[in-house]
Amino acid sequence: MAIESVLTPHDVPTTLNYYAPLGDPNEAPYRYIYGTPPGKPDHNLGDDPRAVVVHDARGREDEFSLDVHGFQFVRHVSAEKEFVDDGAIKTGYYKEIEELLKDVTGGKRVFIFDHTIRFANWRCRRRDCILTHRTERVHIDQTYEASVKRVRQLLGADADRLLQSRVRLINVWRPIANPVFHKPLAVGDWRSLDEKADLVPVRYLYPDREGATFSVRYNPAHRWWHLAQQTPEEVTLIKCFDSETDRARLTPHSAFWDQTSPTDAPHRQSIEVRAFVFDAE
Repeated sequence: MAIESVLTPHDVPTTLNYYAPLGDPNEAPYRYIYGTPPGKPDHNLGDDPRAVVVHDARGREDEFSLDVHGFQFVRHVSAEKEFVDDGAIKTGYYKEIEELLKDVTGGKRVFIFDHTIRFANWRCRRRDCILTHRTERVHIDQTYEASVKRVRQLLGADADRLLQSRVRLINVWRPIANPVFHKPLAVGDWRSLDEKADLVPVRYLYPDREGATFSVRYNPAHRWWHLAQQTPEEVTLIKCFDSETDRARLTPHSAFWDQTSPTDAPHRQSIEVRAFVFDAE
């Protein structure tokens, strides 16, 4: 199928997978990442599939911003095209993303700590590839407390000083090679979220540390967006944490199924870079 043959921009009726408890409803949500104790389930996260409409932002990209909606669409042409060389990604591409985030946010220091590449067959190139299932569950990558803890783990002696300034955790999501036809990315408008009722902290239990993400309870008020046929020259900025409390602090997100996608269209490939952005040097 020719890349020039693109879908007509459209809103997509689909199903998103929300949080439901599994097993004892009084047990706090958790997931083991390797090393599950004998006799213990890997997780206690159930499924709550809900019908939603994911609205198309194509032609309206400039209306969305990180501080109002929790996400933003930005045109950005990268020198990197194939994303097969980790060394080149961590030198050249990371530098591009640092400059992009400084330009968009006004931040003074950017610390990139992770990236995930997903291939056409949904293989993943990342140490904790087991986590790729969560791309089809509504989630946020870190809780508020886990974000601060992660800064302390990664920045060491600089952490206390940097945490005195504004801190943001922003993911930069980009398609690779082709526009996105299958499994596009949905992002949720912060303003439609009930922060106290909808967010569910989930402990992520690693052999050597503990993290936490947010799962999300269904709320009919949620409003969802995607960028139809997003190209490799367009990135979605996804806010996962903001230390400022008077603006959008995060955005729920998830891959979703678009049943109108042509079966012969290229399958989705993507790279997602995760970065802390500090207002201090």
